Amino acid sequence: MKKTFLFIGLFTAALASIKAQSTAEIPVYLDDKQPLELRVQDALKRMTLEEKTRLSYAQGKFSSPGCPRLGIPELWMSDGPHGVRAEINWNDWGYSGWTNDSCTAFPALTCLAASWNPSLAAEYGKAIGEEARYRKKDVLLGPGVNIYRTPLNGRNFEYLGEDPYLASEMCVPYIQGVQENGVAACVKHYALNNQELWRGHIDVQVSDRALYEIYLPAFKAAVQRGGAWSIMGAYNKVRGTHATHHKLLNNEILKGEWGFDGCVITDWGAAHDTYEAAMYGLDIEMGSYTNGLTSESEFGYDDYYLGKNYLKMVKEGKIPMEVVNDKAARVLRLIFRTSMNRRKPFGSMTNEAHELVAYRIATEGIVLLKNEARKKEMPLLPLSPDGYKKVLVVGDNATRNLMQGGGSSELKVKKFISPLDGLKKYFGDRIVYAQGYAAGRPMYGQEEKIPQIVTDSLRNDAVEKAAQADLVVFVGGLNKNHFQDCEGGDRLAYGLPFGQDELIEELLKVNKNLVVVIVSGNAVEMPWVKAVPSIVQSWYLGSIGGDALADVLTGKVSPSGKLPFSYPVRLEDCPAHFYGEMSYPGDSIKVEYKDDILVGYRWYDTRKIKPLFPFGYGLSYTTYKYSKPVLSSRQMKAGETLSVSVKVKNTGTVAGKETVQLYIGDEKSSLLRPQKELKGFRKILLQPGEEKDVTFTVTPEDLKFFDDSRHEWVVEPGKFKAYVSSSSSDVHNAVEFEYR
Repeated sequence: MKKTFLFIGLFTAALASIKAQSTAEIPVYLDDKQPLELRVQDALKRMTLEEKTRLSYAQGKFSSPGCPRLGIPELWMSDGPHGVRAEINWNDWGYSGWTNDSCTAFPALTCLAASWNPSLAAEYGKAIGEEARYRKKDVLLGPGVNIYRTPLNGRNFEYLGEDPYLASEMCVPYIQGVQENGVAACVKHYALNNQELWRGHIDVQVSDRALYEIYLPAFKAAVQRGGAWSIMGAYNKVRGTHATHHKLLNNEILKGEWGFDGCVITDWGAAHDTYEAAMYGLDIEMGSYTNGLTSESEFGYDDYYLGKNYLKMVKEGKIPMEVVNDKAARVLRLIFRTSMNRRKPFGSMTNEAHELVAYRIATEGIVLLKNEARKKEMPLLPLSPDGYKKVLVVGDNATRNLMQGGGSSELKVKKFISPLDGLKKYFGDRIVYAQGYAAGRPMYGQEEKIPQIVTDSLRNDAVEKAAQADLVVFVGGLNKNHFQDCEGGDRLAYGLPFGQDELIEELLKVNKNLVVVIVSGNAVEMPWVKAVPSIVQSWYLGSIGGDALADVLTGKVSPSGKLPFSYPVRLEDCPAHFYGEMSYPGDSIKVEYKDDILVGYRWYDTRKIKPLFPFGYGLSYTTYKYSKPVLSSRQMKAGETLSVSVKVKNTGTVAGKETVQLYIGDEKSSLLRPQKELKGFRKILLQPGEEKDVTFTVTPEDLKFFDDSRHEWVVEPGKFKAYVSSSSSDVHNAVEFEYR
């Protein structure tokens, strides 16, 4: 018995000794209870030069390596930002054909921006982050925060509109929601990717002032307030150098002024030089020697710019070791935050909760542009399901799966509810459908030509059916075909494609009860705007979009969306186009941002040009009354704030959500400033007859402009105005105050 106890005691002591010894030897970087930077430095000390440099370039189409010898896992990335893209093959652009990679398609980011609801942005990010986590993705390539400069940009539907303040407020909660799942948001496309035409080489010439005031604030907010773990470098050049490895953008601003501690990842195929990539802030290189979407590389991954040539230059002393260590540390930081994070949740995929988030974003983003009564009749909207015996739905977009096409944002969805499906739930067999026009298939790099005989036949059929209907709902606009809302190319014209303008005119001749629904991520020309009684701006609404649109059209949900960009009457009214071809699209080599800081409503307000529909505009099925705003003080000094308060009352008969907007204008400045700039907004729910107080806080930061000559933000003493508005054009009242 004594021997037995002696053996057990010796065995226990030996185990304790082994455990203590093994615990002491466990590398710090494996212990996620340790501070992040301690773990990063511990891992760096254990890595060879070859292992450090190998972190910085791809090992597959959507994967970059870790350090297998040390048990540091790889990174897996996925396209976004509206859903987790279907699985792509390891080494080409083909789909893998999995049966378990369907996703929830969330509304496009233009729709999110049109909701003007940051809490929905947080829900969006959390839900899409859960789907990315479930699919074992470490980096989600989104959100996109490039500024809407021209309605011809094929990729505007992925972005958050024309205003840097709105884009900032909407991207921050999205990013935080994604990253609480242990999935990195990769904010794109940094920077000045404002056109798809010649995107791989167009050289943007822009002032420092426009850069800091218009094109960078959303990226800054993403980094400093959103805590983004990665940034995607853009394809285009800026002042002669490709943006993805740019000394000013990456080293001086992003990692210097803003203190970004994460990874700069190329857009796929956006790297062009080993020395610049190494020295000017690029951390992970993806997709080199391809066009980033369809073409394949004849080279191996070691042939990438940050591959063997990078290693060779380091060994030759042409690239300092501090650069190598900084780059490797950033990749390790990203790995520890994502793929090596053992505390992240499990995630979930395509469930009812995610569908509800997608639905709510869609309903709050849809914008009612026009709803006028004819003669003594009531407006057409909201539609009464019992008020019509025969309803004609016209348009290719009424049935088209708009998650297909568009480039990298293409999605394979588990569920798809079309506008026609949604309306049938209300009108049943009283619905008749006519395609009306042919849009062809989603094709990258070319436009499918439709025979004229097909176009004429479809139009004639729709017009004949319209003459027999009590109501016509036209669902058209753009789609995800090339030369429309699609990556890799810009729109060719401001007008609607496929003869839709002519079709609308023909429908009006036989039936005045016409509701036009424009599905797009861009403004479109509306030569028929005065004749059509009701117009709705829909977006790419995602999986549940048909239900959302039908519920808004029938009044189950009162529309509350507000435009995140201005609608010009003519393309020439848009500031990017006003100054001629060198301002957009350029001469194929350079493009000059001659509109400078006067982008969007800043241009229309300051130059006194009336848009078709202004920024921040959107109607409701109810009405609101604003009181006169009240200032807490008429004066402000450095370090002080003041508040602007206003009462808003629902004076209609149905509940609704109103977005109250605050703009600030400088009455006199040493440099040109816009008449006013958005500095606050609040979306509030009001029951019929209900009144709420809305209060904004104004700080000295809200009064500043960027002075190029001094390279700093400046606020000058003088008089300012606070405009309380329901859009950039609909100012309910303005109050003046002074900054001393």
